[in-house]
Amino acid sequence: MTHYLDNAATTRVRPGALEAMLPLFTETYGNPSGAHRMARLANHALDDARDAVAVATGAEPGQVVFTGGGTEADALAIRGVIDAAGGVPVTTAIEHHAVLDPVTHLGGRVVPVAADGRIDLDALEATLTEVAATGDTVSVVSIMTANNETGVIQPLRETVEVVRRSAPDAAVHTDAVQALCWVDLAEAAATVDLLSISAHKFGGPKGTGALIVRNGVTLAPLLRGGGQERDRRGGTQNVAGIAGMAAAASETVAERSAALGRVTALRDRLIEGIRGAVDGVHESGVGADADRSHKTANIAHLCFEGIESEALLFLLEKNDIMASAASSCASGAQEPSHVLAAMGVPRHLAAGSLRLSLGYDSTEADVDAVLDVLPGAVARLRGQG
Repeated sequence: MTHYLDNAATTRVRPGALEAMLPLFTETYGNPSGAHRMARLANHALDDARDAVAVATGAEPGQVVFTGGGTEADALAIRGVIDAAGGVPVTTAIEHHAVLDPVTHLGGRVVPVAADGRIDLDALEATLTEVAATGDTVSVVSIMTANNETGVIQPLRETVEVVRRSAPDAAVHTDAVQALCWVDLAEAAATVDLLSISAHKFGGPKGTGALIVRNGVTLAPLLRGGGQERDRRGGTQNVAGIAGMAAAASETVAERSAALGRVTALRDRLIEGIRGAVDGVHESGVGADADRSHKTANIAHLCFEGIESEALLFLLEKNDIMASAASSCASGAQEPSHVLAAMGVPRHLAAGSLRLSLGYDSTEADVDAVLDVLPGAVARLRGQG
């Protein structure tokens, strides 16, 4: 039996999402930009999906722009604002590369975080003031809702207050790709101007996402041609994928309260079980009191002294446990995670990091499997077993 603990990377497609998608592949498969009955049916499916995504994110239907995933949504938010208004983008040092790379490519500023992984608000204010002093303008500030490696939730409202005070003309964007399952976005992100989601993080299909664009924000499109999405994103929409995303989003929101309690209990048992059985384990993003109230319910991020992540992952996979090592970049180079580096985690600890991420369908058996296998695997790698 396979025990999948890499839900922060991607999730299993929910049955309801698959059910919503199938007819749009085989029956109602018209191009939604057309004029005939099949096209109108496809367009109705788009409208229904737009309504559902708006409800799930606390937006208006007309503010929902469908994209090819979270990376495109992030790029549209950042590049779209800069191309339309000019100026300087600002972000934090622990963002996903889908945000960090376009900001740095555009000559933007990167704000540090504290040891617990949350943005340094004083540093943000200082950065915004410094940019203004040069005569330039901050056009967009991007801060993720929850971190994909550590699960640390950022103080969005406090961040928005700083931006409104020090750079009142800037749009605030949040990459909420990791958040929909665990955070009430309608409440948490009510004050931001732009918000990105990605379907495959909450039980929808890969290659489908959305950007929420609040009224009054002007974006230059990344993709031109066709006039779809109110001229904000050209190209024929992935109607089936969008319908699957909408169904998954609706199910996720409906089940969120129950899932939070269940998955939090699983995560806490997983972490406490590992820490009770293995010495030299450091939990990321928490203090000595192990308070996890500012973290998403699903992520257990740990650093192990004296081992390398890749070797541990190999032993876990041999025992049918699927996890990830957030200490290595996507290219496979043995470099510490930029997130852990920004948090001040020493290189030798970052090299032994492990992310175990639960999901809506995780079970007690998944936790049992890790607790049965991981202590022995660590002992073997340390030459103790």
